[in-house]
Amino acid sequence: TQRLIRAVGKSKAMDMVLTGKMIDAEQAERDGLVARIYPSDDLVEETIKMGFTIAEKGQIASMMAKEAVNAAAEMSLTEGLRFERRLFHALFATADQKEGMDAFLNKRKPDFRNS
Repeated sequence: TQRLIRAVGKSKAMDMVLTGKMIDAEQAERDGLVARIYPSDDLVEETIKMGFTIAEKGQIASMMAKEAVNAAAEMSLTEGLRFERRLFHALFATADQKEGMDAFLNKRKPDFRNS
């Protein structure tokens, strides 16, 4: 219930918790409880495609981005911004940051080494 209120707001959470009303996938997506929905026949293929899309990104930056999103749910906005800024600055110490900037400037795909 604590996370539900943050996800859908107090009124919607109260309705869901007190009535026990079930929602379908489309409603869960509209309420922000799920990121995407797919027909069951496409689920595995779409999940694998998403995994490859994520894997193309720098591993260190992806891990830090995930950490920042997860932390945001537990922190105030001010604390979250401070935390995110520290992660952002830490990325500048990585070889992947330099590779990413060079690839962007030279209009090529980056070759991240996870370092």
